[in-house]
Amino acid sequence: MIAFTSCNPASGEVCYTRASWTIDALNQSLDHLRQAQRAWASLEVEQRAAGLLRLADQLTQQREALADLVTLEVGKRTPECLAEIDKSAQLIRYYAELAPELLQPLSIPTQASRSGVAFEPLGLVLAVMPWNYPIWQVIRFAVPALMSGNACLVKPAPSVPQCSQLLLDIVRQAGLHVLDMAWIETELVDDAVRRCDAVAFTGSTQTGRAIASLAGRHLKKTVLELGGSNPFIVLADADIDAAARDAANSRFRDAGQSCNAAKRMIVVPQIADAFVDAFCAEASKLRAGDPRDPATTLSPLTRADLREALHAQVLDACHHGAELRLGGQMPHTPGFYYPATVLDRVTPACRVYHEEVFGPVASILRAADEADAIRLANDTPFGLGASIYSADNARAWELARQIEAGSVFINRHTSSDLRLPFGGVKASGYGRELSEFGLYEFVNVKTYWQK
Repeated sequence: MIAFTSCNPASGEVCYTRASWTIDALNQSLDHLRQAQRAWASLEVEQRAAGLLRLADQLTQQREALADLVTLEVGKRTPECLAEIDKSAQLIRYYAELAPELLQPLSIPTQASRSGVAFEPLGLVLAVMPWNYPIWQVIRFAVPALMSGNACLVKPAPSVPQCSQLLLDIVRQAGLHVLDMAWIETELVDDAVRRCDAVAFTGSTQTGRAIASLAGRHLKKTVLELGGSNPFIVLADADIDAAARDAANSRFRDAGQSCNAAKRMIVVPQIADAFVDAFCAEASKLRAGDPRDPATTLSPLTRADLREALHAQVLDACHHGAELRLGGQMPHTPGFYYPATVLDRVTPACRVYHEEVFGPVASILRAADEADAIRLANDTPFGLGASIYSADNARAWELARQIEAGSVFINRHTSSDLRLPFGGVKASGYGRELSEFGLYEFVNVKTYWQK
């Protein structure tokens, strides 16, 4: 059976297929990684960092070729793809500088003559990765795990085989043999989980529950980065034009296919109409087209089924009383395009109120007051990130502490910073990536005590 197939989102044409692995191929890869990991873990952290720095250099040298394949398979605009690759190389250099210090053993005084902790690798970590950021997500997971002395087996998303293969080729060109791509179907994931020591997953909450269940059955450590429905709160004293620009940028970049994008615009009565008008004006400027064309500002969705699911959410919202302010019409042109869409006066009767919306569709929730805005922000299964826009920073910080999320940004849309931990609560998962906290997720914090 052919499990890995890429389709050009701009045209809808299938452009590549590859066969999936057998169980024997999976076991061969796992055996190789086990052997390679032991040698890798025996190196000093500085030596591992040097190997990964070669990977950063290779990514930089081959950024255009890699970006072309990401555009072809995901449909993202070329500048967005180049930014993804550059950020990936930057992450490697960040950890190469940080890890040698943070992974040093710590001496902790006790009644012992010598005691403390060491940060030792878990062994072999399996990662099940998504399609929306096929380079960044792999690098974000793998680099801290590798820096800690682990080996990594990555199951790429079925729709991005070409850019995943090129990434693996680049890893090999850097001289690294402690990472492999697992070209396996869903039926073999349980075997991979069983034979690995920990699991990382980025993707939907539904699939995350299934991965966590498999890992729990085998008692494997997990880190889950799942869906998001980030609130974007605009208070009465906010800079409306700046907030509208930021909201549109966050909601519609990468065709809205980001877990960490602003998805629910929550506005208080004093500025609600002004913000909605400004936001719609920004959204109406977006131009759909070939993602390789510099004039394009809105790329297609990645797959046909994703577009169908998105449109069904829009139709449901309109049926249940939401006001369609912009877009919402299914295009009848080649490719998987969908217009920038704004749904105003969304209520709990609408599916988009409760579900993650993975595409260029924004929901406007009108709060009764400031306190109600916080209630609406928390009235969701998700808890990845949130934004608050206000001229009163002190008040915004007070409100931020009331929001149930892994991060809160004040006067900025949600994003990830290499130096800060990234992750969520509730149905957005658990564990942290990036920063020093991400470095410690896949280590054995091992206690030593000497009489």
